Amino acid sequence: MAICVIVPAYNAGKTIAAVAEEALNSGFPLLVVDDGSTDATVARIEHLPLNILTHRQNLGKGAALRTGFAWALMHGYEGVVTIDADGQHDVAAIRLLAEAAREKGFDILIASRFSQFEQMAGLRSFWNRFGVWCMRKRTGFEISDSQSGFRYYSARLLRGVELAASGYDLEMEILMKAWRGGFMIGSLPIAARVADGRATSHYRPVRDTWNICMTFLKYMRT
Repeated sequence: MAICVIVPAYNAGKTIAAVAEEALNSGFPLLVVDDGSTDATVARIEHLPLNILTHRQNLGKGAALRTGFAWALMHGYEGVVTIDADGQHDVAAIRLLAEAAREKGFDILIASRFSQFEQMAGLRSFWNRFGVWCMRKRTGFEISDSQSGFRYYSARLLRGVELAASGYDLEMEILMKAWRGGFMIGSLPIAARVADGRATSHYRPVRDTWNICMTFLKYMRT
């Protein structure tokens, strides 16, 4: 499969090496987008057989993903798998997610952490559950985790939508634009190692949750 793995990383020096090494075991090419880190993120992975793109300053997770998507399309990949750099996801499931997406024709397939919602920080757990309910009511898609960063995206989708968000809300933006564009969206239960990566995450519970909520409402209404 002509698929690559993209890891957006910001000050992930404590976790990035282990994530990258395990991601390489999937057999897919790996791109790490360093989003202006000020720690040893890049130094930890320079010796590994992977690709690195670097933002001169921190622009946000969404901006890092957009940089990665552009790189993947430029290099002719048919799909990408995104995974967070904080070590929360079961990186060994990359190939399982990609193969399931290709087999069933999904343009977005989300590795769902729904069984671990009770372990998430309160506000994130509430919005994830609420967002899943709203999305099911509005779109009909059976998505059980709207915020997981472990996802498969088809190149067809990435070429077909124009993305603008720079923060965590990009992952909601792409879901809503995919729905409006008639693309296929689904989820696959894959247990996370840590419920939401909060020990090392740069997610701001109030501000980022608000931005995600507003993004959902914006594209639901238009």
